[in-house]
Parts: sequence; C-alpha cells; structure tokens
Amino acid sequence: MKCPGQDTRYWKPGDIFEVPCPVCEAKIEFFKDEGLRTCPKCGYKLKNPRLDLSCLEWCAYANQCLSALPEIFSPDDQEQKLLVNKLIKAMKQVFREDKKRIAHTLLVLEQAREILRKEGGDPRVVLGSAVLHDIGIKTAEEKYGSNAGRYQELEGPPIARKILEELSLEPELIEHICKIIANHHSAQEIDTLEFKIVWDADWLVNLPEEYPNLSKDKLKELIDKVFKTKTGKEMAYQLYL
Repeated sequence: MKCPGQDTRYWKPGDIFEVPCPVCEAKIEFFKDEGLRTCPKCGYKLKNPRLDLSCLEWCAYANQCLSALPEIFSPDDQEQKLLVNKLIKAMKQVFREDKKRIAHTLLVLEQAREILRKEGGDPRVVLGSAVLHDIGIKTAEEKYGSNAGRYQELEGPPIARKILEELSLEPELIEHICKIIANHHSAQEIDTLEFKIVWDADWLVNLPEEYPNLSKDKLKELIDKVFKTKTGKEMAYQLYL
C-alpha cells in the first residue's frame, strides 16, 4: 500500500508550489514532503520552507523520518551542531511520542537559523531557544488541562533551565534563553534581537495552521503587525503572499 501522505491523489492545492531561488531567483518547484531541492539554474541547494510533516502524527514510519531531520536541519558550526544535537535529544525525551511537536520544533529551529544568518545575534541563544521554546507544553497540559500560551510560558523555563544547566552553559546564556521561553507567546518582558528571531521563526511555522483562510490582504496586514525582524517579514511574504 502506498503511503497516503505521498500519494498525490490525496493532496490539496498548494501541496506542490514554487519558491524563488535566493541566489538567482529562478523558480524551484517543491512537493510538500521534500526536504531539499537543487536550483535547476545555479545549483543552489534550498531547504523546503514549507515542509509538511503532519503525517508524523500517525504514520508508522514516522520515527525514520524524524531520525533524518537533524541531518537536514543541522547547523554549520561544529560547536553549535553539538549543542543543538544535545538539546534536540533532551527535547525529544520531554516530548516522548509526540511526533507532531517534535517536528514543529525542528521546523522552528530551521527557520530561526535562516533568520539568524541575515540578522545576526548570539547563535547559542537563538538555537537553544528555538529547540526549547515549547518545552513546557506537556507539563502545561498535565497540570492545567490546557496548552495555552500563558501556561507554556510559566512551565517552560524551569524545564529548560534544568536541561541547560546539565549542559554547563553560562548563567547569562541560560537566563536569556529562559526569558525568551517565558515570553514566546506574550512578548511582554523582552525585546532582544534573539527573542525577535525566535518569535518570527515560530510565527513562520504557525501561520498557515493558525490562519488558514485569510485573504491575501488580511494576511499581509497580519504579517506586518506581528513579525519583528526584516528578514522574518520578508520570508513570510515570500512563503504566503
């Protein structure tokens, strides 16, 4: 039996789409489940900015896909790669069999890396926050019966702090990451560049699921309102307008 997620008979409009190459602006065609394509004109390798991993929630082969994702979404710097891999391992231990949230985290991580390249900032703070931004969601559901943002912000920092301290990271870095996690839904008490990058990365991933039926005019209005970095806004325009 062919996987329903790969069988195009079950696909919807938009599951096959084109993205302009960031180098030469040629059109690169993606299927929703492809991780990487090569530009036919200049050879640039582009990661799928709309990678659809919703099938991980039910597919019996999901673990095989998840094991491949860190290779697709791996940082260039070896020290960063080591840190991120350790954080991903810790995140997966918290989320256990929740494949959808693991996949969401990895997608946010990749978008954060893309914004980081152009905007700058402390990569350890950005990457650490991206991996751990939703780390309190399971505890929130267990304690409050809700995954509301305010509960995630309350429960996430203590879990993240324990993970980061076990990795012997500097106290200042730990505080910064925990502050981002404590505000990643409300944006009330922090306005650092690193926070803005993670905020925009999360919105890039959440936008189509949270607002699936907005007109292009309304979507542009929303993007202009919520995105905090120039790069994040440009990526949202490119992806959704």
